[in-house]
Parts: sequence; structure tokens; C-alpha cells
Amino acid sequence: MIDVHSHIIPGIDDGARTMEMALEMARQTAACGVTHLVCTPHMHWGTFDNTTEIIEQGFAQLQQAVDEAGIELGLSWAGEIRINEMVPAWFKQDKLPYLGRKEGKNVLLLEMPHSNMPAGLDQLFRWLMNAGVQPLIPHPERNRDVWKRPEKIQWLRNQGCWLQVTAGAFTGRFGEQVQEIAMSMLANNQIDVVASDMHDTKRRPNDMGEAFELVCKAASKEQAEQLFIHNPASIVGITQ
Repeated sequence: MIDVHSHIIPGIDDGARTMEMALEMARQTAACGVTHLVCTPHMHWGTFDNTTEIIEQGFAQLQQAVDEAGIELGLSWAGEIRINEMVPAWFKQDKLPYLGRKEGKNVLLLEMPHSNMPAGLDQLFRWLMNAGVQPLIPHPERNRDVWKRPEKIQWLRNQGCWLQVTAGAFTGRFGEQVQEIAMSMLANNQIDVVASDMHDTKRRPNDMGEAFELVCKAASKEQAEQLFIHNPASIVGITQ
């Protein structure tokens, strides 16, 4: 499996706190069947003021530690970008770290607030896509506006966004309501990618293995492979 969303680079956001913790996360990730992990620290203006330089430096240290520990896990890096007024400026300054490139566009993990879907999203999405950027929206199933109005999921797709559901949503880690939304999205073919959004090994571990089995049972093995392997591999640029 290819996991395109994790918070494993230590000490720069609310994920791994130490390198030892990061290595535990890497071992758990490999053990659950993930062969390649994208490290995506938060870029959340005013909260986690990460830059591509900070992320790249942290990634280099993590890569070296994983190699020295002999953990068989491919790694790359990008970022999880919180929607804010700086996004267009960061784009123009070439400061946005992309997951990869697909269908002629750079794929950006673009996070909405958990509390709501801000006004003007359609304008931002249109601007980005006109600029050659494909928004991939993580965990819409955990957004409170979506809880109130599930039709917002299809609205996001109608704007041209791709959607990434958290593996733990299928396992029930975020509660029954989130699980039901994730299952509904699966049934309605509204998911492009499933990823872990791993933050640690206990409260927010890598649930990709268990989620893959659940999706196989709820849909089919072919659909699970599309969401957990083929689609993310095509985004990251991994040849299968």
C-alpha cells in the first residue's frame, strides 16, 4: 500500500515528538503493509509555520534514521496545507510542497478547517486548478459542516477536488458518525485515496491494514486496491 498522508517527521508539528517515536511509527507502518509513506507535516500559518526548507531538513534526518534502523519503508515528503489567504502567495513564491503530479497537475494536500467549510472555497479551487494545481482534500468525513450537510461531499467533487478519507474512519476510530460517512462515500464512489493521517502509534496509529480489509468486505478487493495502492501510487509517481 502507498500512504500519502502522515505526521512522522519529528518535532515540527503535532505528530511524532522524537526520532525514537518516529521510528516506532515507521515500523508500525511497514508492519501493516505500507511500502511507501509520504511525510506531510502541517503547513498551518500561525500554528505550524513550516516551510519547504524546514520539512526537507527534517525529512533528511528521518530518512537517515530509518535507513540506519534497517526499516524497509520507502519515504518521500510533501505537506498538508491548511487553507488560508497565503496559499496563492505561497504558490507564486514556489513554496508549496506537492505530493506528486498526475494528469498534468501538481497534486496538493489541501486541508479545510475541521469546524467548517470556509466561504470562497470555490474561488480558491478554481484559481488553483487554473494554475495547474489539483486539490486533494484530506478527511472531509471529519468536517463538521459535512456532518450537518453530507451533500457537501458531492459539492467538493463537483468543484473538481479529489477526496482522501482517513483509514481510521473505516475502523471506527473517529466514532460512528464519521464511520457511516466514510462508508457512504465508499458506496457512492466519492473517494479517490485512503491514507492514514498517522500522528503516533497509539491514539492516531497507522490503520491502513485493517481499513484495507474492511473496504475489501464492504466493496471489493479491486476497489480497495484502487484506493490504497493504484491511485496513491499514480499521484506519488511510483511505478508498479
